[in-house]
Amino acid sequence: MAKEKKGVRLEHISKIYKDPKTGKDFYAVHDANIEIEPGSFVTLLGPSGCGKTTTLRMIAGFESPDEGEIYLGNEPINALTPNKRDTAMVFQSYALLPHYNIFDNVAYGLKLRKVPADEIKRKVTDILRLVGLEGMENRMTNQLSGGQQQRVALARALVIEPGVLLFDEPLSNLDAKLRVSMRTEIRRIQQEAGITAVYVTHDQSEAMAISDKVIIMNGGLVEQISTPQEAYYYPNNKFVADFIGEANFIKGTVKKQDVVEIQGTEIECATGSLDVGAECDIVLRPEGATLSDTGSIKGCVKYSCFMGAYQDYHVLVGDTLVKIQDYNPKNKKIYNVGEDIFLKFENDTLYAL
Repeated sequence: MAKEKKGVRLEHISKIYKDPKTGKDFYAVHDANIEIEPGSFVTLLGPSGCGKTTTLRMIAGFESPDEGEIYLGNEPINALTPNKRDTAMVFQSYALLPHYNIFDNVAYGLKLRKVPADEIKRKVTDILRLVGLEGMENRMTNQLSGGQQQRVALARALVIEPGVLLFDEPLSNLDAKLRVSMRTEIRRIQQEAGITAVYVTHDQSEAMAISDKVIIMNGGLVEQISTPQEAYYYPNNKFVADFIGEANFIKGTVKKQDVVEIQGTEIECATGSLDVGAECDIVLRPEGATLSDTGSIKGCVKYSCFMGAYQDYHVLVGDTLVKIQDYNPKNKKIYNVGEDIFLKFENDTLYAL
């Protein structure tokens, strides 16, 4: 669908704002270096105020970086206004024209570009088929559900065939069930169109479900750029580990390469570049351990709750409360509150920071 697959490159990008309360300058985004491959789906992910939306708006041209340069393909675009950039934005609010029907909403950008009427009809028809709204051309937007309105907004952005498609938290106004189905649809449409997509969200499960790469931000800084799997299993730091999924942190000591000591017991654990003898935080995902009658890492059950697919436990290990999700519990021993147990770790599930 896109004329050309274009990548995006941010080189040492910073954005400075003035704090209205203190009057002091602060970095909303600080020295961001990001490379987005052509045709990929990349998510800017992080908590409110981390700089993700500011970064997206700088790519779109709604904000100007105070430092650094942004490239679309190999073209520097800092000086270009939004309408001169080969990008299109899908907004959180949809921004549909209420007095226009679906066809005219989608055709709006093509009419502004003086595209011939027969070509507009062909393009709009093709795009509506892609987003699942074929045959609804004459329906007014106020007659549409939230999910249908989102599809119209997506079609309107796609029909102008931008090099890069930008999404500003597009699903935040939808209910939880519809969000899940729409994110699947957005990913399908992006892949069918073959377009580069940059997507902003604070929802880590949404980001993991649709992204080729996640760019995790915190306090204006880029903390990690990786696949969702790498961010989950090999986080750069405690912030990333805690933000992507749920994580336990157990104190330990690096004994040798890929071996740590917990409670006087040596356990296999990826140690990365940590030095031997270094104190470390060991990342344990809730599904990375089970409870057992025997073992070497002692604990005491403080909470035990059947959740259907898994038994949810809180176990006190030393001074640390560890959350464990033991999946498929039907034919397993269920431990009750107050019982002393041992943790049994799955292979390759521990990672030291």
